Amino acid sequence: MKWRKADLQTYFQSKEYIDTVIVPLIPFGIASDVEAEKAAIQAEMITLLSHELEKELTGRILLAPIYSYLKSADRQTEIARMNMWSAEMKEQPFKHVFMLTFDPSWKKYEQELESTLLWLPAVQTGELNSKEMQKTVREQVGQMVELIRAYWQ
Repeated sequence: MKWRKADLQTYFQSKEYIDTVIVPLIPFGIASDVEAEKAAIQAEMITLLSHELEKELTGRILLAPIYSYLKSADRQTEIARMNMWSAEMKEQPFKHVFMLTFDPSWKKYEQELESTLLWLPAVQTGELNSKEMQKTVREQVGQMVELIRAYWQ
């Protein structure tokens, strides 16, 4: 289920079966044209990937709204905010909270997060609708599904 009114009605009726929430993390920065373009591609890709992941695991997960942060932001401040999100979700009670990102800088802070970080290497260029990109997304979704199911056991 996605974070939208129609899906939330279903979520409210099925809360006892939905124990996992996925939060896509998207950096934002426009100081450099190259970095802005790279961040935009990653945003499109993580949106596509998270929606495909939600389709694969429908009935067990809630796809949260995108968590956006400034690329230049202080990481400790962001970690505190992300941990507040995690705490709020765990009170609902979601048993598993996953943060999904292409940003490798989060790996360094993974131990400080009160959620599970799912980091994937980013695709830097390419058309989202190309066959190669679709194949990459399917492969990454397959890997994420397998990993998330391992946490459920």
